[in-house]
Amino acid sequence: MKNNKIKAIFLLVVATFSLFLLAGCGSNSSASSTKEKTVKIGITGSDDEVLKAVAKKVKKEGINIKIVEFSDYSQPNTALDQGEIDLNAFQTVIFQNDWNKKHKTHIVSIGSTVIAPMALYSKKIKKVSQIKNGDKIAVANDATNEARGLTLLESAGLIKLDNAKVPGLKDITENKLNLKITPLDAAQTAKSMDDVTASVVNSGVANDSKLDPKTAVYREKITAKSKPYVNIISANKKDKDNPTYKKIVKAYQSKDIAKVIKNEFHGYEQPAWNYKVLN
Repeated sequence: MKNNKIKAIFLLVVATFSLFLLAGCGSNSSASSTKEKTVKIGITGSDDEVLKAVAKKVKKEGINIKIVEFSDYSQPNTALDQGEIDLNAFQTVIFQNDWNKKHKTHIVSIGSTVIAPMALYSKKIKKVSQIKNGDKIAVANDATNEARGLTLLESAGLIKLDNAKVPGLKDITENKLNLKITPLDAAQTAKSMDDVTASVVNSGVANDSKLDPKTAVYREKITAKSKPYVNIISANKKDKDNPTYKKIVKAYQSKDIAKVIKNEFHGYEQPAWNYKVLN
């Protein structure tokens, strides 16, 4: 009788302990399934209100976006390649392709974001016809943005270029006004306006510098040929099918984020994933 009681007590203790273990395992499983995934996204310039809006959307899916700011265009791809960030959202298709070629990296686009026209800004003139012989014009100094800036100057009738795919200063075939075209770091183009007659400024830099696109001397024309200048979200090639990153792209390419882009940039930048002229 005594042995039976001891046996019953022993079985009760074992059963209770087993239930405790099962409950503990279930709790850990639940905790791990609801644990937030942090994704570091590199940008250039100041706070990105559009990306912040995307971050709010994906927060509901357990994704925590951490925005990492960089001061120039060379840093976000280096940081991505070295694993310091998970994604970046600052560059165009053509910039990324050029970067991969020069640095032997394997960075790929996982989704388009906006098409952001460049513009010619000035504190000294209000229209292209006021540009005089020998005036100084600033453009970005990285290869792809320099090419884009020079193409803008050509479309404005200020210079002529040869048929180079990515034109540089050496590809100028006609410069009747003897313009002094000065390449600068893209982030410095807006700041240079006191020292030059006019400056070709990227949309993001212009926005950070509080330049009003309505006051631009000349704006880049967006056509089907503008596809290489679409801005993108980029990842390392090995992560191109990451399901968490795909959720971020899906959240970005939505109607409500398109409205944020419209409100933030007053129609100057356009959502690239549904921009008809690029289709």
